[in-house]
Parts: sequence; structure tokens; C-alpha cells
Amino acid sequence: MASLSPSLHLPCNSRTGFLGKTQGICPRVIPAGRVRFVRTVVECKESRIGKKPIEVPSNVTLTLEEQFVKAKGPLGELSLSYPGEVKVVKEESGKLRLFKTAETKRANQMHGLFRTLTDNIIVGVSKGFDKKLQLVGVGYRAAVEGNDLVMNLGFSHPVRMAIPEGLKVKVEENTRIIVSGYDKSAIGQFAATIKKWRPPEPYKGKGIRYADEVVRRKEGKAGKKK
Repeated sequence: MASLSPSLHLPCNSRTGFLGKTQGICPRVIPAGRVRFVRTVVECKESRIGKKPIEVPSNVTLTLEEQFVKAKGPLGELSLSYPGEVKVVKEESGKLRLFKTAETKRANQMHGLFRTLTDNIIVGVSKGFDKKLQLVGVGYRAAVEGNDLVMNLGFSHPVRMAIPEGLKVKVEENTRIIVSGYDKSAIGQFAATIKKWRPPEPYKGKGIRYADEVVRRKEGKAGKKK
């Protein structure tokens, strides 16, 4: 690499131009002393979700210890640990607020994420969550036997799944499965495991789908035209 000289001089009418023809372009001479670097400061905007206060119902008891929160309600008990980029504060009105401790991109991401996780544990122990699934297909059916969920999904044998502790599973009309509980992440994980046995296929729509899921259908092969 050539060293930076006090000024950059390039000859005019150089033969190194486009298409090998002589060019009558004379580049501008820029003295090296005038070259400057501009440093810009990027400001991280505050998360719109993270700055919202969290309502705490009267039937929920909160224990706040520095970077640790434990919520206890009529349905169960959940806890959450916070990273160093986020600080949780309980106001005099009883609401919770989360603040960033640093102005970085990661702090901005953690701000919105942990505000949502905090709200989930409070709603979970007070009201709970549920996830609904639908079985679509001839002969597809499900039933709860003891602490197991048993499904007939077209295999040579029924699929038997143990229901995790803290979750409840109910089956309606043999084809609708409702998973409920107070831990939203555990509900979503178990529902995804159920669906994994028979994901909906795009031609006839057979399989296990969420109740609010829209399955994009594909057109099958057309017959030979005469």
C-alpha cells in the first residue's frame, strides 16, 4: 500500500481510463493535511414496550431483591432473574417499572424482553394462560388417560405423551386440545411438542395446528389435459 504523501497528484489524460482510451479527466488534488475523520454518536432509543408500567393485581405477592423478582399468586409461584443491563423498581402506586442501566444496543433489547417476561409471570400466577390445538384428518383423535395425552395420528401405534407438572390438558370433541397453566413458556413448549408429531401439510391441511393458525395451502398436480 502506498504511503500517504502531503498531497495526491495524478496526471491528466491517463491511458488507464475506461475501455483503454485516453481520458481527459484530471482528478482533484486533496492535501493530506485536510483529510479528517468524523465520529458520530448513535443514540439508542428507549423501547416502547420496556417503558410501559406493569400492573400488579391485589392477589399477587411480589418479592423484589435487587436483580431477582418472585411472584406468588392463586395459581402458582414464578421467579425471574434480570441481567445487569436492566433494573426493576417498584413504585409507591404498586406498579413495576424497568429501566436501562446502560445506553447500549443489548440494553435496549433486554429492556423490552424482560418487561414482557415480567408481565407474563404476573399474569400467569393470577389469571393463567392457555393454548388451543386442532386435529385435522380422518381418524385423528386425542384423549387424556390419567397423566398422559394419547393421540391417534395415523401411525401404527398411538402417541402417548406425559403431561408436565404444572400444566393441565383438556380434550374437547376428540379433536380439540387445550393446554393451560401459569407458566407461559412451558405451555408454548408442550404445545409445540404436540404439534411436532404431525405438522399440517400444505395440500390437504391434515395434521395438528394451532386454533388461530392459518395454513397456506398448495394446489395439487393438475391432471393431463386432453
